[in-house]
Amino acid sequence: MKRFISVSCSLSVFFVLLGLFAPQSYAQEKVVTLKFSNFLFAQAQNSILADQWCKEVEKRTNGRVKINIFHGGTLTSPPQIYDGVVKGISDVGMSVGAYTKGKFPLTGLVELPLGYRTGYMATKLVNKYYEKFKPKEYDDVKVMYLSAHAPGVLISKKPVYKLEDLKGMKIRATSASEKLVIALGGIPVLMVMGETYDALSKGTVEGVLSPIEGLEQWKFAEVAKYTTEGFDSYTSVFFVVMNKNIWNSLTPDDQKTIKNINKEWSEKQGKQWDEIDNVGRNYGVKNGVQIITLPNEERARWTKAVRPLIDDYVKDLKEKGLPGEEALKFCLDYIKKHQK
Repeated sequence: MKRFISVSCSLSVFFVLLGLFAPQSYAQEKVVTLKFSNFLFAQAQNSILADQWCKEVEKRTNGRVKINIFHGGTLTSPPQIYDGVVKGISDVGMSVGAYTKGKFPLTGLVELPLGYRTGYMATKLVNKYYEKFKPKEYDDVKVMYLSAHAPGVLISKKPVYKLEDLKGMKIRATSASEKLVIALGGIPVLMVMGETYDALSKGTVEGVLSPIEGLEQWKFAEVAKYTTEGFDSYTSVFFVVMNKNIWNSLTPDDQKTIKNINKEWSEKQGKQWDEIDNVGRNYGVKNGVQIITLPNEERARWTKAVRPLIDDYVKDLKEKGLPGEEALKFCLDYIKKHQK
């Protein structure tokens, strides 16, 4: 009888302990499935890299965080992706800040024609910039990582050798490059990249400011046979962000894991910008695109024409109570130190 009571007590203790620890164990292994809204088409190299990021997150969190990615703006349109993440329409989003005019004023300084030469440099800079200045415009989300492409070139239907050739040309732009087009004498036509091929084909626009990779990835080489480069041009800041509540719901270990992945993917993204630019250039040449590189004297004229944009932008930031002068100095010092 005593033995029976002893065994019964032991079993009771076992089941009590099981009841105490089972919910905790279950919570730790709970699977979170997230929706990722991407504005680019699925075959784009940046989309492929985003796919790989999703798979890496799932792999390194041992399946606790799974991510389903929706390409081509099918979940939210390019200008709505950021707000879609904030509102919980999607949990993660990738798009371009310049698609939402005025929403990212401090980050927008990085997009000015500051003298970038590579996407790798621009990407490294914008992530360092974010770490230093922590722009409040991203306070509603958790930033995964940022990137920025090499300076845009002018892809056009007619050759552009000098400033005068640009006068009155209708050129596709974003809010990052709109004033640049005006300063160079053109007429900006704001549209997302996905609309640009048809616009060039129909003559709605005569040119586009774009990374040179657009000759291949967006097939601009089929409808525009001239590319002008060698001038200080804009860049666009791309973001990958996560809904803040979702981020806060993840375990500290999973957050740490994702942060490490983000650092790796920022590096991959920076290098990829330059790789796909090389692909675009080669594709363009093979398809009859003439590459026009501005001589130094002409380049100096273009630099002089766009300099007021930088001064005006810094002044505007200062009026908004933002550190425009400090931010500009940070960017120029970084470029000078790391320029090859």
